[in-house]
Amino acid sequence: MKKQCMVLFVENNAGVLTRVSSLFMQRGFNIDSLTVSSTENPKISRITIVTTGDEKNFHQIMKQTDKLVESKMIFSVEPSFSLIQELLLVKFSTVGADIEALKKLIKDFGANAVDITSGCLIAELAASPDVVDDFLEAVHDFKMIEMCRSGAIAMERGDVAYDL
Repeated sequence: MKKQCMVLFVENNAGVLTRVSSLFMQRGFNIDSLTVSSTENPKISRITIVTTGDEKNFHQIMKQTDKLVESKMIFSVEPSFSLIQELLLVKFSTVGADIEALKKLIKDFGANAVDITSGCLIAELAASPDVVDDFLEAVHDFKMIEMCRSGAIAMERGDVAYDL
């Protein structure tokens, strides 16, 4: 079993996300990460899905998803040819904490301290899912108050473009 990522371009209509997620549920696939966003075309939405499974079942769910009426295009994201990123916001208590050590970890991971107020520090990190995981492991000794992690977004490198 391995994590796999797909991008689906769909018509920007009400209920499309429900149909996509229902298809995954009916096939017994868990969605590890789901991000929906607008595109340069206001009539088209981009859905990025990360799931865990074997190759055969992954291709089967892609074929089934491609059959949805609103589907315009679907493709598997190959990490070696793509950029896959997540956004993390995490709030730490600074009361009794070694703030300088926390700031150093934040800087070392390429994150930013975006707010420091009222005994709290909020850090922001945009990075690959593996780097986000590593950052969370590195800061586990600090008192985390709250965390919000986006789903993955993915884009192929180079001059690849899709005419929808």
